[in-house]
Amino acid sequence: MYRYDEQSTRQKLIPISKAAELIGISISTLRRWDKSGQLKSIRSGPRGRRFYNLLDIEQLTQDQRNLAKKWAELSQSAEPGAEEYCRTRDVFQARLEKLQSTLSQEWPIATVSLVTAIAGEIGNNSFDHNLGNWPDVTGVFFSYSMRNKFVVLADRGQGILATLKRVKPNLSSPQEALKAAFTEKISGRLPEARGNGLKFVRQVVTGNPFTLYFQTGDAGLNLKQYDKDVVVKRANSYIRGCFAIISF
Repeated sequence: MYRYDEQSTRQKLIPISKAAELIGISISTLRRWDKSGQLKSIRSGPRGRRFYNLLDIEQLTQDQRNLAKKWAELSQSAEPGAEEYCRTRDVFQARLEKLQSTLSQEWPIATVSLVTAIAGEIGNNSFDHNLGNWPDVTGVFFSYSMRNKFVVLADRGQGILATLKRVKPNLSSPQEALKAAFTEKISGRLPEARGNGLKFVRQVVTGNPFTLYFQTGDAGLNLKQYDKDVVVKRANSYIRGCFAIISF
């Protein structure tokens, strides 16, 4: 806990640099949020330095997961906020590199490499499998929290069922498609090599102290370390494309 004065001790204030790191945005962006009223700071000291209530930051990072899910569930198209929206693969790769750099400040290189690898696999799947066939909004929602140790991704693509039916036409539900994507080798031939990357994601998650929630359509699954089976359940909501939370 940072002890700058009586007020900061009571409210658990953190400096703007730490707040920006926890949210996963730049300091300049956080200053703009303060100016616009999106996330107000608390000024302290003779220079009026910006500090933030840690509880506010925790609530905001929790909301990133909710925001991503709500966006994927929208019945009408809408772009997410600029800080989370990766319209193109190039933007996604740049932000993935930023994630890797941020994680490397506090985590072992092995953990950093694995987290960014599976986040990259899920995000790149969105671009690969929807190329030229995005139903409405292109790109992915991509955000993370260092304090709460999660990465969240979502897209409004076709979903896994539509993708895999091209090579497995007998699939009849999102539940069947999701189970196949995480357990079956669909095809090794290009360009039909669809779904195989999620087997890699499963291998990394079950072999390390990570957890994964993944949903497509109304099918969802939870994976954690040492899980041998993939159990797909019907979700309470419907995701337009795919939604994933990686916790580490």
